[in-house]
Amino acid sequence: MATESSRGRPREAWGSRAGFLMAAIGSAIGLGNIWRFPSEAYKNGGGAFLLPYLLALLTAGLPLLILEYVIGRRYRRSPPAAFRRMSAPAQVIGWWQVAICCVIAAYYAVILAWAVRYVGFSVGERWGDDPDAFFFGDFLGTAEQPGWISSYVGGVFWPLLVIWIAVLVVLVLGVRRGIELANRIFIPLLVLFFVALVIRAVTLDGAATGLDALFSPDWGALTRGSVWVAAYGQIFFSLSVGFGIMITYASYLRRRADLTGSALVAGFANSSFEILAGIGVFATLGFLSLNTGTPVDETVTSGIGLAFVAFPTIISNMPLGTLFGLLFFGSLVIAGLTSLLSIVQVPVAAVQDRTGLGRTPAVLGVGGAIALASILLFPTDSGLYLLDAADHFINQYGIALASLAAVVTVAWLLRRLPALQRDADDTSAVRLGVWWRVALGVITPLVLGWMMIDSLRAEFDENYGGYETGFLFWAGWAVALGALLAAVLLSLVPWRRDREPTDTDSDTLFERGR
Repeated sequence: MATESSRGRPREAWGSRAGFLMAAIGSAIGLGNIWRFPSEAYKNGGGAFLLPYLLALLTAGLPLLILEYVIGRRYRRSPPAAFRRMSAPAQVIGWWQVAICCVIAAYYAVILAWAVRYVGFSVGERWGDDPDAFFFGDFLGTAEQPGWISSYVGGVFWPLLVIWIAVLVVLVLGVRRGIELANRIFIPLLVLFFVALVIRAVTLDGAATGLDALFSPDWGALTRGSVWVAAYGQIFFSLSVGFGIMITYASYLRRRADLTGSALVAGFANSSFEILAGIGVFATLGFLSLNTGTPVDETVTSGIGLAFVAFPTIISNMPLGTLFGLLFFGSLVIAGLTSLLSIVQVPVAAVQDRTGLGRTPAVLGVGGAIALASILLFPTDSGLYLLDAADHFINQYGIALASLAAVVTVAWLLRRLPALQRDADDTSAVRLGVWWRVALGVITPLVLGWMMIDSLRAEFDENYGGYETGFLFWAGWAVALGALLAAVLLSLVPWRRDREPTDTDSDTLFERGR
């Protein structure tokens, strides 16, 4: 049944459960699945890493995912309005998540622009004999050290502009005709591309060497606390939990939607893709090791270095390299695009709920502002440095910290877990037990708290990336703290309605909706 928004406008809804699942999976499967999981697994015990990884999924990833689903469906709002319905001061957490999404969207789109160009570069292997020099010098025109912007890079500007136009068009079309339809097309295409890529990778000479390096278990690694922290960190950052996406997506669900079953499908689909990515990446690194005579452990890298330096090197040395390049960079574009759509939808939905604006003006206003910031800051000679610092600090001291605040507020301060569990159980095939409340009330806060302590200790031991303190202050710390400050200021602005429905009202509405 249609539900009414705070302005009397019927709230959009997914066309089907499958459409919601495609969108949720599309949001979760992003660049980090492809270029972060393989190296994390290799560095933290190889095959043995799968044990803490699975436990992290069951005790933190899925419980958090279900929590966000039930909050979104119960309150039928974006994160700020949903948290406000639980308690007025709690809306700060929702606005914090909105601000985080704005920052991430601005730089995430730039990486997609790089991938778009590399789809073209794969034809003829235009990075030449030195992919490292080509990427950082010829393509990005990166300055020798971070500083003020002195030049713009046209080769990044134009594909970035196209990316933003595509994202805004899809979002203007709405939840069903835009986001859902796009994911119904892109997710099967991503699976097709990536399966073909993995099949090609495992048939390369040396693939077995790479896979052996990845999956050979180091059981002794399980005695190191850092391995368990890495497992929880990987699950946490790969499931799109913690910055309001799943609350927003679940707010478009129908009242009788199965929440726990949907979370299980999305969670295990995301983890399956990560393992598949590990197979593809390490089979390919094994090929590189065989051809260069370099041990696998010296070829392992992650992030930008893996995607835009190591893989072009590999592509240049393999038969049918052009096809492999098209599949790999095409997969990056698709995986990143579905994630970017979900990230931008969060501030769009928040502005709609807050102001009553229609979808088109909200998308063009909010999405256009983020796009403008993205286009002005990142296709520049200092863009890579800005991206690196902003990404590190907004992840470590934005997403993780906001999630810790959300879990502690909901579980400890407001004591909403029992009521939220009843909502989930009423319509879900798999009922939640006491494990869900224990996971969210005890395990998740402890893990997130330890991650914060561990991260801060490393931060003060040594400057991130070897950057100067001044640069890290304004490009990193200021970005993370600025997101929190913006959230506080937005929460202080009075809502136009004299009275927003309370949590008790939501209970009544939920009962009527059944």
